[in-house]
Amino acid sequence: MFNSRKLVLAHFWLAFIAFLIALILGEWQMYVRSPLHPGLSNPELYYRSVTAHGSAMAYVFPTLVAMGFGYAIVELALKRPLVGLRWAWAGYILIVVGTIVAMVPVAMGLASVLYTFYPPMIGNAFFYIGVVLVVVGSWIWVALMSINLRLWKKDNPGTPIPLPMFANVAGAYLWAWTSVGASLEILFQILPVALGFRNTIDAGLARILFSWTLHAIVYFWLFPAYIAFYTLIPRAIGGRLYSDMMGRVAFVLFLVFSMPIGIHHVFQDPQVGEGFKLLHAIFTGMVSVPTLLTVFTITASVEIAGRLRGGKGLLGWVKALPWKNPMMLAIAFSFIMLGFGGAGGIINMSYKMDFTVHNTQWITGHFHLIFGGAIVIMYFAIAYDLWPHLTGKALDSLRLMRMQLWLWFIGMIVVTFPWHYAGILSIPRRMAYFDYSDPAISPQALSVLITFFGGLLLVASAVLFIIVLARGHLGSQIKLPEFRFSIPVHQPSRVPIALNSFALWLALMIGLTLVNYGFPIAKLMAVEETSVPAIPVGVKR
Repeated sequence: MFNSRKLVLAHFWLAFIAFLIALILGEWQMYVRSPLHPGLSNPELYYRSVTAHGSAMAYVFPTLVAMGFGYAIVELALKRPLVGLRWAWAGYILIVVGTIVAMVPVAMGLASVLYTFYPPMIGNAFFYIGVVLVVVGSWIWVALMSINLRLWKKDNPGTPIPLPMFANVAGAYLWAWTSVGASLEILFQILPVALGFRNTIDAGLARILFSWTLHAIVYFWLFPAYIAFYTLIPRAIGGRLYSDMMGRVAFVLFLVFSMPIGIHHVFQDPQVGEGFKLLHAIFTGMVSVPTLLTVFTITASVEIAGRLRGGKGLLGWVKALPWKNPMMLAIAFSFIMLGFGGAGGIINMSYKMDFTVHNTQWITGHFHLIFGGAIVIMYFAIAYDLWPHLTGKALDSLRLMRMQLWLWFIGMIVVTFPWHYAGILSIPRRMAYFDYSDPAISPQALSVLITFFGGLLLVASAVLFIIVLARGHLGSQIKLPEFRFSIPVHQPSRVPIALNSFALWLALMIGLTLVNYGFPIAKLMAVEETSVPAIPVGVKR
């Protein structure tokens, strides 16, 4: 049992409640778009729902999971109490307040601008203020991760930073830097208009600033999942981590290559030249390197577990794996969805092929398969693994846990595969409804209907997940052994300075970002008369 367990539980419970509400909103959206529904009399309700769904899933849910997991890692990996516990609670309160402040105008129809903001549309100022409060709360977490690591290093000179903490701090630094883009957009582009100080906005510059955040935020979401890959899964399935060093390399490569890639989201926008779009496409491809290193390392770690359980021959270890262990299912399902999602991402990052799927259902399928599939299923695994140590009680609903993971995997495949298919046929995303009486659209009714039923499986899975965690609070009190992370095959007694510190990688991250974004942003700021009239949302005109 560790000192910050109530803090971690508070983060996790708020995260998963927000997740369940946002998921139900997403399923409602699939229903109203399906042929089962005659069409909304007020389509604006759909965009309220999309804004709430996206904002909760993008800003609140993963941020709280990363923060809660990060606080747990500080105490479990460094084996010392969290320094700054009161500040941690202050950050949590800021996120709670910010979420409420942002969601109230969304619910009132005053901020249906989606989580990507989409200037020149401008919503109620309190929506953006709420988002800023959430980000500021998360920055407190970033500062505490850095402070706790610095204090530990001062007391343990020359000792390798435990891999979980090394990865945790890398994720915190990535978030601190990537959130700067959206923060600049809100503070200097959007809020002056939302507060009435200006009535025009440079929409092109605002979109480029948001692209600074837009893709790297995905890797911030991904960091807790990858930490679980390296530091929880091998131990949970009875094996060893194949390589501690490989994990460190993967995490610093994510830190460097996650940032200078966001302009590939605006390939179809004219305000950035083709040269910089090509540069971002190249760096987007580089992000596959740490992913491939991870796939190799974790597959090797899983093979070790299988062979330790008696697996023989070329593939006999696969059969010997503990397939009834929910953690084994989680890693297998996550890798399958990561593979399909990553393959789809190759299309998005290609300057020419992106034309065929831009703003279609393909994009929706891709990022739901990566985030909702590969990443979220590992959030479930993190909670399952930590819950007994957070509550001091047994989490023994193994059958329900397996059922929950199977439902999530099947549901996510059923939802996202038809979206990819519809995207290839150029069906647009973010439409409130389709007129299925139109002969050009009617053939897509079946694929949209399939996604609705897949969404029902996802909702059922999420409800089961909440039930399993709630039952964990009511379980029998147990005496737990000391929590430990995965042990590598070869425990390094010494680690190269470059893989035991962040100065070099932070310099590269900042430098590459300035190279890849500096000129486009400076050029847009220097161009005169690029602002356009703002379009207020939710205001009767």
